[in-house]
Amino acid sequence: MSIDITMTKPNLSDIWSWLAAVADPEIPAVSIVDLGIVRGVRWLKNELIIDITPTYSGCPATGVIALDIEMAMVKKGISNININTVLSPPWTTDWISDIGRKKLKDYGIVPPAHAANSCAGMIGLTGSNAAKIDCPLCGSGNTERVSQFGSTPCKASYRCKNCLEPFDYFKAF
Repeated sequence: MSIDITMTKPNLSDIWSWLAAVADPEIPAVSIVDLGIVRGVRWLKNELIIDITPTYSGCPATGVIALDIEMAMVKKGISNININTVLSPPWTTDWISDIGRKKLKDYGIVPPAHAANSCAGMIGLTGSNAAKIDCPLCGSGNTERVSQFGSTPCKASYRCKNCLEPFDYFKAF
């Protein structure tokens, strides 16, 4: 069933709530709204414009995200959709919501320990100057970075020296 846009346009708060139900394809525990990928939603006459910013310009999930958004809106009866990819300003981990940070941690991925615009975030301090990364499983701060790159380029691989479990850390950028 399609909504006749000329008669009724869903309000933007409803659209935002529908987008908040669209899971990130690489981290399904968080939504694209939680991650701050959705930058704007607006009506332009009878066309719904949704602005998205990928986590990085070469992100292979961008096409999947656009398709998932389109499918979610079509299910709600909106068929005249323009998904606009916006690369500037670039996405930053500072756009992850507080709810998104909690969902990441509950999923076993440590959210960024500091703001991306901080000195530590910009230069990626390591060793004794690095931010303390607590294990999301046991809470220990006795952890070590195993690799600068994890399951995706935006994450690093860590291991807890107490519980010996590996985990991902979402790098600040």
